Amino acid sequence: MNELLASVLFALCVLGLMALDLGVFHRRSHRISMREAVAWSIFWIALSLVFNFGLFLVRGPEAGLQFLTGYLLEKSLSLDNLFVFTLIFSYMAVPAEVQHKVLAWGILGALVMRGAMIAAGVALVTHFHWLLYVFGAFLVVSGLRFLIRKQESVEPAKNPVVRLARRMFKVTEGYSGDSFFVRREGRTWVTPLLLVLLLIETTDVVFAVDSIPAVFAVTQDAFIVFTSNILAILGLRALYFVLAGALRRFRFLRAGLSILLILVGLKMLLAYFFKLPTGFSFVVVVIVLTATAVVSVLFKQNGNGDAARQN
Repeated sequence: MNELLASVLFALCVLGLMALDLGVFHRRSHRISMREAVAWSIFWIALSLVFNFGLFLVRGPEAGLQFLTGYLLEKSLSLDNLFVFTLIFSYMAVPAEVQHKVLAWGILGALVMRGAMIAAGVALVTHFHWLLYVFGAFLVVSGLRFLIRKQESVEPAKNPVVRLARRMFKVTEGYSGDSFFVRREGRTWVTPLLLVLLLIETTDVVFAVDSIPAVFAVTQDAFIVFTSNILAILGLRALYFVLAGALRRFRFLRAGLSILLILVGLKMLLAYFFKLPTGFSFVVVVIVLTATAVVSVLFKQNGNGDAARQN
């Protein structure tokens, strides 16, 4: 099947699933329970693995392994998004009942933006192969900066998209249920929920600048890059409600993600001299993520901010 046609059919299926999710299963805003979040996380991960198995059968083991590696890499890099989401929701005092809706629309917007970014990236790499080395250098620098910089802070007043929205529309003082827009005094007002959505969308663009080039280190196959990226972020919303309270416990998460970016960048830079197999990349990703989780469990942060070894 033509890759463009396959990508279009895939995108239509994803949009159908999102419409079913928003229009049927989560038509009414409500607080997401841990049980519901876990069930939906399992569903999205299982769906991705089924797709991976189908790709393995249709296109062979190498394509299947490339997808799985890209999926795992994108999923791990997305974990830092979740931490920023918690900061945004806390800063903007977003009611728990509407958090699911704003994340759903945020992910829907992310699917469109990432699809466009991936298409542009594939076209550029196809015509200018040397850009892979630029991407590699960029990832190494990003990984180093990610490693040494402080934790992210959320400053909506400095976000250019939020500032533009405030200039174009009148913003209500408080939330109006799960509505993004309301009609008052004969004109359209926006609620703070729309500003939250804009913050989430712009945050995802920033993270996508790192994560999408990282997948190019695994494969330059447009269909695999697109599908692994999209399926990885589809379950991000449910995963947020599962991990939101536990993310701070993974003390070395940022260090692990930084190491991944640096190693992926080095792989791209060294590709001219020797090409590492996809299996090697997969093993490296698994080892780094496992080590990050184990070290975070063994060394927890005590009240004074120091690491305390668990006996």
